[in-house]
Amino acid sequence: MKLDAHGRPPPRRAAEGSTVPALTGRLSYAQVLRTPGAWKFYLAAAPARIGIAMTSLGIVWLVHGSTDSYAVAGTVTGGFAVAEALVGPQVAKLIDRFGQTRMLPIILLTHALAMAMLIGLAVGQAPLWVLVGAGVLAGGSLPQVGAQTSARWVYALRGSGLLSSAFALEALSTSVAFLVGPGLVGLVSSLWSPVAGTVLATSLLLAGGFSLAAQRRTAPPPAAAGHQVRSSRLLHKRFLALVAATAGIGLFFGSMQVSVTSYAVERGTPSLAGPLYSITSLVSLFAGVIYGARRWRMVVENQFVLVLAVLTATSVPLLVVQAPWAVGVALALPGLAIAPFQTLSAVMTESSVEPTVLTQAFTWMNSGSAAGIALGAAFAGRVVDAHSAQYGFAVALAAALLATSMAVLRRVSSRRPPVQRLSSTSDLRY
Repeated sequence: MKLDAHGRPPPRRAAEGSTVPALTGRLSYAQVLRTPGAWKFYLAAAPARIGIAMTSLGIVWLVHGSTDSYAVAGTVTGGFAVAEALVGPQVAKLIDRFGQTRMLPIILLTHALAMAMLIGLAVGQAPLWVLVGAGVLAGGSLPQVGAQTSARWVYALRGSGLLSSAFALEALSTSVAFLVGPGLVGLVSSLWSPVAGTVLATSLLLAGGFSLAAQRRTAPPPAAAGHQVRSSRLLHKRFLALVAATAGIGLFFGSMQVSVTSYAVERGTPSLAGPLYSITSLVSLFAGVIYGARRWRMVVENQFVLVLAVLTATSVPLLVVQAPWAVGVALALPGLAIAPFQTLSAVMTESSVEPTVLTQAFTWMNSGSAAGIALGAAFAGRVVDAHSAQYGFAVALAAALLATSMAVLRRVSSRRPPVQRLSSTSDLRY
């Protein structure tokens, strides 16, 4: 068998027009983690993920602590989020072109300098436009660690049939990070100082990021010399529909965050907001573990549509329930679909694009989700202010419907012979 320059067999290709089939039986997470180097890069990324999960809320604490204004804190954080969504894919393009081990240290140092600048300006009570500019620099330089570890899994496991379990582990670690991170930064910022919370977030990101960059053996090779990395390779219906579905899920999350908080405040029990919202995340964790531990008979595109349809259907009870226990149960139901969606979207991203733009593709998915969260929170906030929390849940339901319609559109387009090459996972069923 012909091997590539790194001693690995070339990826298998699917027949033109084929869809992603599925295997049956059990997949072992232990099999995935026995992949050479997998434990090292998976654990190395863990502190970086937590740092990323802390960063946005840490900026809120930092700026509010120095200005005593949530409006200013929200504006700076908004600039951070927009820059992350827009600049992230351009940074990923450089990573695809020059490689993770070369670019990641540069990005990390740039982000550290931007965060140091933001801390100094916030403590010095700089004008709003200056704070927003520093927030934009920090967001634009935030490394997308999840996209880079996903690319490493693809490089290590393409063609093995274990990729869906690897992506399930990715979804699991991201969920844990976003359960731990916000609480940790809130605890540190409230017990010590807002500056301490932001410094801790940046320190965790740097520690994990540099550790990941040091692991050269598992890093995907950069694009071949003379091979131009073109973003236009992503601009086809199947991938764009996938990004739109992810943006719809972002809208769902953003509107749910606002709606759950509004529900708790309306009842005079604001302390319930955190525990209620965490129910969805906890159920998602368990659902993700179960989903990723098995191989499924159903074609991946059909699974994708089904999972989003389940998310839509399980969001309906939130329109009518009132008692806290009933709301808690209703919030648990959508969690059944969240982690499987994250795993499937990663599998389908890998199967939709060429290896030379893989990091860009995963980053665009993150950007779509981030943009959706920001828009969903803003729109649901206006709706809730004008009406009630139930109307905010209606916005979340509409977002789930949007995501489902995009999944159906992608399913329809996948029946046609694709212009892009399908990756090796395209001939597998999960």
